Amino acid sequence: MKPLERITIDPEICHGKPTIRGLRYPVDMILELLSSGMTTDDILADYEDLERDDILAVLSFAARLSQIKHLEPVSV
Repeated sequence: MKPLERITIDPEICHGKPTIRGLRYPVDMILELLSSGMTTDDILADYEDLERDDILAVLSFAARLSQIKHLEPVSV
């Protein structure tokens, strides 16, 4: 499985937020844990159904988002 294939978006799961493999672990939660100082091993110990490649996929997803050069406003 390619790293970004691990990130899924489903309107029925976590209100459509990007999650890991359709599980109820939003990408932003994992990023918050990492930014708080938790290591990958810490996260994997606390969330046993996650895999090391899931954490790498989250970082890859975040890196791609940070490369966006132009955003279009969305009409509501």
